This record gives sequence, structure tokens and C-alpha cells, in this order.
Amino acid sequence: MKYAAAGARIVLSTATLGERGKCGDPAVCSPEQLPQVRERELRTAAAVIGFHELHLLGYRDRELADAPVDEIRRTLVTLIRSVRPSVLFTFDPNGFNVHPDHVAISRFTTDAIAAAADPRWFPDSGPPHRVQRLLWTPLLPPWEVAERGSTDFPSADFVIDVAEYYERRVAALRAHRTQHLSIDKYFMTRPDLPKILATEIWRQGFGPALIGPTHDVLANLDP
Repeated sequence: MKYAAAGARIVLSTATLGERGKCGDPAVCSPEQLPQVRERELRTAAAVIGFHELHLLGYRDRELADAPVDEIRRTLVTLIRSVRPSVLFTFDPNGFNVHPDHVAISRFTTDAIAAAADPRWFPDSGPPHRVQRLLWTPLLPPWEVAERGSTDFPSADFVIDVAEYYERRVAALRAHRTQHLSIDKYFMTRPDLPKILATEIWRQGFGPALIGPTHDVLANLDP
């Protein structure tokens, strides 16, 4: 939200729709309807946040690790060369919560970043592009950071103040109605919700060297 408001182009890519997840309690829809409902929820949340583009890769939920490597590499390389991002965000190598799809997309994304910069890979997919910075989810989830009352911990490499976007962040979370059980547990029912949503924290996977935490994901990048 912050960077979109400043004029940056922000793009979201999602490998699966989470169609094998829960429907909520009480259920928002039937299991058969879940893929379509999850897609609508995602599009609503993406619009609230302000993404300029949303790319759905169409892989099966909980089966991403089994995706053909050459196929998903080409898909991601083509996307990177088309969007040409300076900074790319994904899950950390442990998938943040060890979800197999999260682990898989972290691995596939890192692989594709290297391939996208190499003209020998898929020369028909566009000119090479070098991503300048890869950011991962940090070691601690936001609700634990709020409980600590401090962002002074390893992996808090970028600490971004997003408090002014609180209402929009809440609206984006609420858009995911089929996931309300976990969203309520970790966010909506907590008295410290404003504190939880006041910052975005990211860990640098690679990029220009940092000296302590910084507050701008574009710091030290080429124009």
C-alpha cells in the first residue's frame, strides 16, 4: 500500500487458490465452491491493497512441490521478465509456517530469479532481468513481534511503518472470509491488533549489504 501510494507498480502472483483449505465455521461455501470463492476473496483483498496486477498460476493446492520444475521455472521467469521488479517478496525457505506450498514457492522463486537474469534460459520469454533484492518473511510472525514490543531480532532487516493504512489492512484481511478462523485467532480478536498491523517486517534473502534494520525496501538499489 505504501509503495503503491508513492507511485510504485506492485504486482501479486499466487501459485494456488488454497482450494483444499477450510470453508470456515460456519461454512461460507461448500467445498466444491471453495476455489471460486477463494479467488473472489483474493481479488477483493488485492484490490483493497492496491495491486496493479494479479497473476494466478493455477497450480493445485498442497501439490505445488510436485509441479514440473521446467514448467514452473519457465512460468516464473516469463513473469519476472515481464514485470521486471526491483524487489521480489516471497516466503522464507521454511515457508514461514512450514506449509509445503510455501516452502515450494520459495524454492521455485529463488531458482527463477537466477534464471531470469541469465540469457541462456528461455530466450523466447523476453530480455533478461536482474532482481536487485529478494525479501523473505521474517522468523517471527507479526503477533509475536507485537507481544515482544520490539523489532530488535535477527531477520528484522526491513521494518516499514504502515500504521496509516490500518483500516485498509483490516479490510484486506476480512476479505478472506473462508479463512476467518485463523484470521480471527491471530488478528481480529486480539486487543493489540493496531500494534500488530502497524509495521511490515521483512528479511533480506539477498541484495545490497545492510547496516542494521532499514525502513525502505528500495534502499541502496540502482535507479
